[in-house]
Amino acid sequence: MPTAPPTDAEPHVLAKSLRWWDGVALTLSLPAALFVSLGYSVGTLGAWAALLLWGLIAAMAVLHNRLYAEMGAMFSDKSGGIALYASEAWRTRLPALAPLATYAYWFAWATAPAIWGLTVAQILTTQCWPEAHATLDLGLLRLELPQLVALAVALLSWALAMVQLRFAMGLMTLAGLGLAGLVLLYGAAALLGPHWSAASFGWRLPAGATGLRHALAWLFVMAWSAYAVEAAASFIPEFRDTVADTRRALRVSALWLLGVCLLAPLAITGLVGEPLMGQQPDGFLQRGIQLLFGGGAGLVTGVLVFGVLLLSVMGTADAGRALYQSACDGLTVRQFARLNRHGVPARAITLQLLINGVLVLVVGNALAVIVAGNVGYVLAHLLAVSGFVVLRKDRPTAPRPIRLGPAWPVVALLLTGFDAVILVAGLTGASITGYGGAKEVAIALGVLALSQGLYQVRRWQDRHRHPADAPPRGQPLPP
Repeated sequence: MPTAPPTDAEPHVLAKSLRWWDGVALTLSLPAALFVSLGYSVGTLGAWAALLLWGLIAAMAVLHNRLYAEMGAMFSDKSGGIALYASEAWRTRLPALAPLATYAYWFAWATAPAIWGLTVAQILTTQCWPEAHATLDLGLLRLELPQLVALAVALLSWALAMVQLRFAMGLMTLAGLGLAGLVLLYGAAALLGPHWSAASFGWRLPAGATGLRHALAWLFVMAWSAYAVEAAASFIPEFRDTVADTRRALRVSALWLLGVCLLAPLAITGLVGEPLMGQQPDGFLQRGIQLLFGGGAGLVTGVLVFGVLLLSVMGTADAGRALYQSACDGLTVRQFARLNRHGVPARAITLQLLINGVLVLVVGNALAVIVAGNVGYVLAHLLAVSGFVVLRKDRPTAPRPIRLGPAWPVVALLLTGFDAVILVAGLTGASITGYGGAKEVAIALGVLALSQGLYQVRRWQDRHRHPADAPPRGQPLPP
């Protein structure tokens, strides 16, 4: 009788264990990303201007997701999400753009634990331990309480992402439902109750070219929250019914995000007032629940922190799959093209843990880390939506289980222009939003430059590898 393979052997494919509602659950926690910058945007721009820009960026995210559904179904056997679509489109025309898109996307999601860890520290120290001052002295390093909390979040995210994603889906769903409940609660109670008022709403966006530049700089920052709804696309190879689950997951996720970005800012700002949104950008949710029910701030803090933690896990898992697929496709060093016994890209995920540790120690501010990662993130979207047009032209007969109508290449070109404009605004106007400056932009550009260096290393590795040992392009390395 043949002998069964050992149970601890490394699998060669990602496990197909998810359904479309799991893809939606991955994005249910996105209101936490909105809440991170909502108070700052309202306080700076005024409520009416902030509401307009949040609605606009959410609408752009919905259109992006429609394009990603077609491309995701084209490459349903590969992970990597939008970085993969950009790579497939551009690798034959401009090969350098393929690794650039991958590392741009990967770095944006790989920084999630640092961003969310520092956010959790900020929420907890503001709401729960305002007088706490813990320090760990390691000789060369002196870690304050926010850094310790952020490092703990990064370690927890790494641990949960190192096992099969199905294991963490229950927690992600629970966190997402908690945040969805908060959004619906604020929306219903605030808009239908006696506390809501638009009397404090203002418009502080300057007129003319200055106002346009400020609006574009803020749209760049808001894209980090809104465009994240594409995360479900990175898990398409793990959907059980690839085509049907892809279509539903991306559509429902995008519509949910649009509803959140339209309802939540309007409801919460009208409830607590525009001045408080700017004065307490990390505490307006707690103040809102106190106005409605006379208490419950601790519960809101717990739900928000739980949602933030699970967003960190999602970002870690998403980035790991992008880097893994990049290595399988020959775009970065071979060492990342491996899965552990759970079918998880463990090496890529572990690298992210190290990077987040460095970011927490060097940058130390969640909003500044957002800028560092968002340069690459918007660039990855730009290359992906423009890649939609390239794929339609270069591969007109390729199977497209989900095929959009003839107007969508025009939509893709318009989205490419929009992404290009906000990317330039973000690169040149980081100081406008107060979210970062030259250091953060330099970090992002350094990572993008690294992508080209590692691509050359991979080409050297392939030239010096025996042909009989090389797997087909796009396939993982054998164990």
